[in-house]
Amino acid sequence: MSFHDGLRNKGRTRADMDDRRKAVESFTGVKLEHAGNCTFDPIVAEKNVENMIGTTQVPLGFVGPIKVNGDHASGEFLVPLATTEGALVASVNRGASIISASGGAEAIIIKDEMTRAPVFRTQGVRDSKRVVDWVDQHMDEVRSAAEATTGHGKLVKVRAFASGRSLFLRFSYDTGDAMGMNMCTIATEAACRLIEEGTDIKLISVSGNMCVDKKPAAINFIDGRGKTVLADVRVPAELVGDKLHTTPEAMVETCYRKNLVGSGMSLSYGSNAHAANMLAALYIATGQDAAQVVEGSMVSTTCEPCDEGVYLSVRLPCLEVGTVGGGTRLPCQSEALSMMGCLGAGKAKKLAEIAAALVLAGELSTLAAQSAGELGKAHKALGR
Repeated sequence: MSFHDGLRNKGRTRADMDDRRKAVESFTGVKLEHAGNCTFDPIVAEKNVENMIGTTQVPLGFVGPIKVNGDHASGEFLVPLATTEGALVASVNRGASIISASGGAEAIIIKDEMTRAPVFRTQGVRDSKRVVDWVDQHMDEVRSAAEATTGHGKLVKVRAFASGRSLFLRFSYDTGDAMGMNMCTIATEAACRLIEEGTDIKLISVSGNMCVDKKPAAINFIDGRGKTVLADVRVPAELVGDKLHTTPEAMVETCYRKNLVGSGMSLSYGSNAHAANMLAALYIATGQDAAQVVEGSMVSTTCEPCDEGVYLSVRLPCLEVGTVGGGTRLPCQSEALSMMGCLGAGKAKKLAEIAAALVLAGELSTLAAQSAGELGKAHKALGR
């Protein structure tokens, strides 16, 4: 009997989890003492993981209070961050305190659409045009087929991209308070079956990499995916000098030569200091799909002189977060969302605005540290 044969019929109870872990320990010769110390009923995670043998604990810290002046998030928030990178929480916390002392971060959501882009095989370019015309003419039916699979998702639009015999249809959805990737996939599959029947073409893959999911891509950088969020703050010159130990002029030059020139020369899709750091720690803490930090990293950070001192802004074109479903239902992640008042329905946009302010705080602190020549000093003290 193989290793897997002995575990094939194991369920999701704590006893099943313990049996699997013991089998892994026997096979590897490694005692999984800490991984087995699970504080919740494994059944809670039945939709989140297979072959569960325990949990991995990641250190959890917090930053704040950070003041956010958003359309959905208004007030001061403590933001949970799960990370193993020393100095990260301290740096972001410094930025959060400066933002709050400056009157808070302005944060707005300008777009909210999750995408899925299937690829079809057609007979050629004219056939692709025929199919696109059919979809345009039957859009109400396509929308009905997609939305019949979900009580929350709404099909916003379908955009066509053709190359030779490959036809891509980029479906865009409003997914409510769920991040919505699974919702979009199921809805798009239903719409594709209708398109196949109506046009006699072949669906090759429900994901044709024009979505673009979990990969950096220009189309997402420009057009956005998930929530596109903007945030900014004006920091008085005295705070820059007294608390950040630098000058507005030095911060502006650092941002220009690093984020603009450096990112341009490297053809980077992200022109920022380290936006992925904040998003990864927030995603892990709150049960988001951590792999989507790839798209989240495509942040643009700008820094300019202003009458008060220095103006800093961030543009997050792909902030893919939810407050229902997925990992948000797990106990620790639910607690982390609850810390911000972001658990459950009606809270996804609030979470997105807090996330944008969080990224702004991290960018502010790191640009200041680099312009003051203190980045290495901080990591030597806190992160070695």
